Amino acid sequence: MTNPVIPGFHPDPTICRVGPDYYLACSSFAYFPGVPIFHSRDLVNWAQIGNALERPSQLRLPVTGSFSGGVYAPTLRHHDGRFWLITTNVDDGGNLLFTATDPAGPWSDPIRVPGVTGIDPDLAWDDDGNCWCTYAGIWQVRIDPESGRTFGSPRRLWSGTPGALAPEGPHLYRIDDQWYLLIAEGGTERGHSVSIARGPSPQGPFEPCPANPILTHRSTDRPVQNTGHGDLVQAPDGSWWLVLLGVRPRGGTPGWHVLGRETFLAPVRWADGWPVIGELTSAVDAPAPPVRDDFDQEELHPRWLSLRGRSSEVCTAGERPGWLTLHARGASLDEPDVTFVGRRQQHLSCRARTLIDPADGTGGLCVLQDDRHHYEIEATGTEVRVTARVGSLRTTVAAQAVAPGPVVLRADVLANKGGGDARAEPDTLELGVEDEDGAFTVLASLDGRYLSTEVAGGFTGRVIGMYAATGTVRFDWLDYEPAD
Repeated sequence: MTNPVIPGFHPDPTICRVGPDYYLACSSFAYFPGVPIFHSRDLVNWAQIGNALERPSQLRLPVTGSFSGGVYAPTLRHHDGRFWLITTNVDDGGNLLFTATDPAGPWSDPIRVPGVTGIDPDLAWDDDGNCWCTYAGIWQVRIDPESGRTFGSPRRLWSGTPGALAPEGPHLYRIDDQWYLLIAEGGTERGHSVSIARGPSPQGPFEPCPANPILTHRSTDRPVQNTGHGDLVQAPDGSWWLVLLGVRPRGGTPGWHVLGRETFLAPVRWADGWPVIGELTSAVDAPAPPVRDDFDQEELHPRWLSLRGRSSEVCTAGERPGWLTLHARGASLDEPDVTFVGRRQQHLSCRARTLIDPADGTGGLCVLQDDRHHYEIEATGTEVRVTARVGSLRTTVAAQAVAPGPVVLRADVLANKGGGDARAEPDTLELGVEDEDGAFTVLASLDGRYLSTEVAGGFTGRVIGMYAATGTVRFDWLDYEPAD
């Protein structure tokens, strides 16, 4: 088994099984559409089948919001013939509940749950049909999932190891004759961990596992760090598994992770009525074929992301058949309303290329961490230029004249192979242009640490994509492939 099972910016995984089929959802923060949904038959090979929140009526994200605002950790469950998804939109009034008969969609418009006031909500049903919502803190209240109404006042449950930071991400399970409360604690950085308690009812009282935390990689040199925010699932053969988030830091001290928090899988065995988490088997890029989008269909593949929203007025594959047309709003990637379409970087080393026609505007190819941390190569029609934005600094790094007409822009991400320098960067980004024969002219080679969570802060990972800065720009294709 190769880990991560879903690489790239796919944090806070939640999972459920229906017969032989597994379904998994992740956080999406300020990106639209929100909450990607995946399917698998073996827990290892996953395919994205949609996004739960794909309509403006489901997902409202303010233009002024942070990249790390928006949609926080969801819980995905199947109950009484329907799929249920509850999540928090911190920019739109709190907790929202959605239902679907098919996890690929469509999902309902939101049911608001104003009586649940914390993040990371979970859903669990007892034998009497009561629905319990447990959330960060760790608090719990009974709800009516059809209306969002709550009953009584929230009550505090077991909140993890005494003194541990940020008890959050709870999931409640009925396993045999016990109820198990699984939580994350320690913060989502290097101290992240998973702990568990059990009790006779959904309301407890809860007895903590004597081996808590049952999973953590803190104070180790393991290649996967920040391990936590898990969700348990039982396979048809009776085996148990845990999906969880983790990161792959690279370079020197303190280590920089650039892909965001990714989804990993670990085996689980039971001893004395407690789960024992097995080892994460690897932390490498899985072999993967190139992925090319020619924009021949008007509807974009669910892998494509935009910032805070996407309308056909500014983004369409139907205006010029076979091309993606972007109409500029914000004048650069620094602007909160920039017109942008991208996909998650999913490999430590990779290559992205696109053919752009800038005849009617200015735009380009970018590697985006957030609005204050990004690198891009931009085409104006007569020139291409590489720009770097790092915090409050923005500079044009290189420029080169080009002949009028479409041009192939390229970004290579080259992972650091290691070495003894404590200050070594995690990777290097080379931005430039390709000629008709495929020869690559590198205009700038940039340090990747500045597009990392450790520098930028927040909860998101890198996204690579296309943008419009002025006028109208069109893209014939974009291909993405892992590199050695």
